[in-house]
Amino acid sequence: MTSHSEFATLDITGPIATLMMNRPDARNAMSLPLLDALHEALDGLPANPHVLVVTGAGKSFCAGMDLKSVLGDESAPPKLLHGIARLTTRLRNLPAVVVAKVNGAAIGGGCGLACACDVVLSHADAKLGFPEVDLGVCPAVVAPLLVRKIGAGPARNVLLRGGLMSGTQAYTVGIIDELAGSREELETLCDTVTQRLASGGANAIAATKRLLTEIDGSGDGTLAARGADLSASVLATPEARERLAAMFQRS
Repeated sequence: MTSHSEFATLDITGPIATLMMNRPDARNAMSLPLLDALHEALDGLPANPHVLVVTGAGKSFCAGMDLKSVLGDESAPPKLLHGIARLTTRLRNLPAVVVAKVNGAAIGGGCGLACACDVVLSHADAKLGFPEVDLGVCPAVVAPLLVRKIGAGPARNVLLRGGLMSGTQAYTVGIIDELAGSREELETLCDTVTQRLASGGANAIAATKRLLTEIDGSGDGTLAARGADLSASVLATPEARERLAAMFQRS
């Protein structure tokens, strides 16, 4: 079964479903229409898939929040940030194992989206990271996800340093769980991992994931929602708007 919208597709083949962000011209940056499309696609997810693969169309996984819309509409940041918070919390609470197939750049909120998944797969040449502080932005929505993924100390270093890293570096840090040598090899790796995950008992997988989510507290969206409010307040400052405007002028 396959469902399509302008910004997202959901393909279901047996126990494996694939949710694809479909905004390749904007590197799958998370706009309000894209977030709405992803939630709508997840509404159509049946109860039976063991595995949900999240990936991006084109050469990028996800460039994070659509920063152009932030500059153009002062009401956009809270809506976008809360939309991202709801999406990441929803993925944590799905009974299926959620696999991020990071086919290309995963930046800021896009890297946070990957960290919200249960398993992260990528390749050596992918670019990942959290450059928010470089842009005068606070990564408050993604910070809890990264802390749970790699630990408080390493997460502090990554988020305060900013910038980007290669897939190989992200694997060393712990953001990526399994690393392929190339984009082409990632397809084979993803097939191997998802088939292995799909061979488990659906009830056992769902119960185990539910327990793990309860243990680490990541199913509670309260902290993500507070992070969205904090990030929105920082985005409203002159520093953030000046840095973002300068970035778009350079590009």
